[in-house]
Amino acid sequence: MLTLYDYLDSGNGYKVRLLLAHLGSDYTLIEKDIMAGETRAPDYLAMNPNGKIPLLQLEDGSFLAESNAMLNYLAEGTPYLPDAGIDRARVLQWMFFEQYSHEPPIAGARFRLRHLEQTEQVKAEIEARRAPGEAALAVMEGELATRDWFAAGRYTIADISLYAYTHVADQGGFDMSAYPAIGRWIARIEDQPGWFPMLPED
Repeated sequence: MLTLYDYLDSGNGYKVRLLLAHLGSDYTLIEKDIMAGETRAPDYLAMNPNGKIPLLQLEDGSFLAESNAMLNYLAEGTPYLPDAGIDRARVLQWMFFEQYSHEPPIAGARFRLRHLEQTEQVKAEIEARRAPGEAALAVMEGELATRDWFAAGRYTIADISLYAYTHVADQGGFDMSAYPAIGRWIARIEDQPGWFPMLPED
């Protein structure tokens, strides 16, 4: 059986849990408290030297790190990942965008607001993420103004990857009322079979 090491407030972990739910896959969840340094402990670093979550242990006992790599692995051979060609390349395009242009400012601002003392330095770090986060959301808004999904004309792991932190971007101080197409896309995702909230209280 698969084993997922995760911190429930992590959008990167939520991506993987959401896809597993869509697939109806059984797995064991082991929570790690990143705020308590549990992913920096020697036993965890032996599994993932990068010391981050999520981490997926496969049926053969090997480990796979990086959330979008997990999505690609788990979605192989399913409707959530096109077989080949430009449709698959578009999925990857948006997943690379998510990790390079979207996740750093949006997740970064959210983490600082939710988990760190609001010192002047932290406030400055949050503010520094405002413009790049809004730029990433504007790119998404432009795309979703003309289509329902980001790639292949259907719900794929590109959408799952981007949804994870977009649907909680307001927790990072982003005004999501400015992005109505994103709002409609979020509603479509939350209507998918197997969808569940990121945190139990959501």
